[in-house]
Amino acid sequence: MATIDITNLRKAFGNGSEQIVAVDDFNLTIEDGEFLVFVGPSGCGKTTTLRCIAGLEDVTDGTIEFDGEDVTDKRARERDVAMVFQNYALYPHMTVRKNIGFPLRLSTKQSSEEINAQVENVAQLLGIEDLLEKKPKELSGGQQQRVALGRAIVRDPEVFLMDEPLSNLDAKLRSTMRTELQELQQELGVTTAYVTHDQTEAMAMGDRIVVLNGGELQQVGTASEVYRSPTNEFVAGFIGSPSINLFTAEVDGPTLTGPGGFSYTFEDDSVVAGRDRVRVGIRPEDLYLAAGGSLPSEVTVVEQMGNENFLYGRTGEVDITARIQSEIYPDEGSTVEFGFEEEDIYLFDAETTEAIKTKTGETDMDYDQYTRTQSV
Repeated sequence: MATIDITNLRKAFGNGSEQIVAVDDFNLTIEDGEFLVFVGPSGCGKTTTLRCIAGLEDVTDGTIEFDGEDVTDKRARERDVAMVFQNYALYPHMTVRKNIGFPLRLSTKQSSEEINAQVENVAQLLGIEDLLEKKPKELSGGQQQRVALGRAIVRDPEVFLMDEPLSNLDAKLRSTMRTELQELQQELGVTTAYVTHDQTEAMAMGDRIVVLNGGELQQVGTASEVYRSPTNEFVAGFIGSPSINLFTAEVDGPTLTGPGGFSYTFEDDSVVAGRDRVRVGIRPEDLYLAAGGSLPSEVTVVEQMGNENFLYGRTGEVDITARIQSEIYPDEGSTVEFGFEEEDIYLFDAETTEAIKTKTGETDMDYDQYTRTQSV
């Protein structure tokens, strides 16, 4: 297995004024055996970073090291990495057995018997031993994904690199494969870098999450760290589903005032002292319906999710989302008032968008958020 050190990585495409910087001044260490997930919007640089690690893209500046060895200028086949792509790229004329064993036939001098033994071991690990004589067109999407994984595993690489490997699967199968991938990676202990645009997938799978935007690293941390203590407004808005509610508020001493009659007074005004404006963030699960609440809102839509409801409303010109109890169903067009706890407020600098106040230090999830007594 390998520790990967990425130092001052920069990748640009084109020349001169037409140059496009895909990744800029990227620094990161992926620990030996870690499952690290890159997440961010389309065009943020996550796939380009992965391809640089793999050796499929030349690095413009910076270095990449595997266990202290500089591999920046080494070709992909010299790096002992295995990639799994969104497109499974299986050979349609080959059986599953031959697809999985192809990398060994290409890169080793092992006998057919030795290769078949390894293929069968991998197939058993993935639960596809009964599919070895079938061809890709006879397989479901999940089965094809397992074959693509088997082709990567059979090489026994130092590093797995996965580029949105589950995006072609339906929601239920994607959830199942997420769990299987995690269990497989833990069993094999292979250093893994995984790319996804789905922040829910990132939070569910990664030992740590790398959030990128515009080619720049925004934050690295566990799912809890990036969710509860985002470094800036972008991370707070990108991580979490439904997204955090964000709006601008004026500061007058300890009191914040904002759209639609929003008003809240801090017990301790030191957090906003010396500021004229701040950006306020409150996550949907931290809002609860309460008479006399600080955040009045006109109900626009209520979605029934079974175990809970999503309430969508408007506060002035700002859209508000709240997760409320399933038995509470306010009428569309009615006005409700939301309350929240001071510890649940996020604050961001109105100019730089850097975090001023988060939930730093609170390590346990607030499970009471789903069982609070709520009243309209």
